[in-house]
Amino acid sequence: MKKAVSRVYLTLIYIFLYAPILLLVVFSFNDTDTKSRTVWSGFSLRWYEMLFQDRMLLEALKNTLIIAVCAALGATVLGTVAAIGINSMKGWRKKLVMNVTNLPMLNPEIVTGVSLMLLMVFVANLFGISLGMGSIILAHITFCLPYVILSILPKLGQMDPHLYEAAQDLGCTPLRSFFKVVMPEIMSGVITGMVMAFTLSLDDFIISYFVSGPTSQTLPITIYSMMRRKVSPEVNALSTIIFLVVLV
Repeated sequence: MKKAVSRVYLTLIYIFLYAPILLLVVFSFNDTDTKSRTVWSGFSLRWYEMLFQDRMLLEALKNTLIIAVCAALGATVLGTVAAIGINSMKGWRKKLVMNVTNLPMLNPEIVTGVSLMLLMVFVANLFGISLGMGSIILAHITFCLPYVILSILPKLGQMDPHLYEAAQDLGCTPLRSFFKVVMPEIMSGVITGMVMAFTLSLDDFIISYFVSGPTSQTLPITIYSMMRRKVSPEVNALSTIIFLVVLV
């Protein structure tokens, strides 16, 4: 009886989670006009064809992918170095640094977005530049960094701390010891952090909305602008493609 109830409960949870996505995928193939978007009118690929002809959406997708890749790489490099430094600390210093590191995750996104906007505008006015791709990438690196650190720290904790010293005793330089001994041990954490940073950057709307410029619109911002005017079925097609890519 308990197994039956648990299976029903689990099934209902999965239906609740994935039914909206399944509905979105189905209606991305709906041959309908813009007036009746929730009525099935037949199978068609028209919205996928229109999607690949929509320059605004494709430009926003390109910007989003460039920002996500740069933010993921930047956060991974900085997060790996930071995690190694934090792992070498002891006592209250380590606890203090970890608390400061975790603040961006605990802070509401609206507060982070406004504070980063004020900083970016101040720096832009100081140097006579405008907000754009650079400001978004820096902001995304900022809020992705703690997730990368938390992904790598457990792997450093599992590693034998004497392996690094043993490699140097056998003739490796410190840099060579790091890439030959430490990196292979923590590589799974590095990859996990990088993928998480890429996904978070791809998904972000609030912070990007505050720090973006007029010529650097990301995909979430573009979709939000479209939704304010009309709900185009092209969004269903684009969301289906993104979901399948992430699933693969």
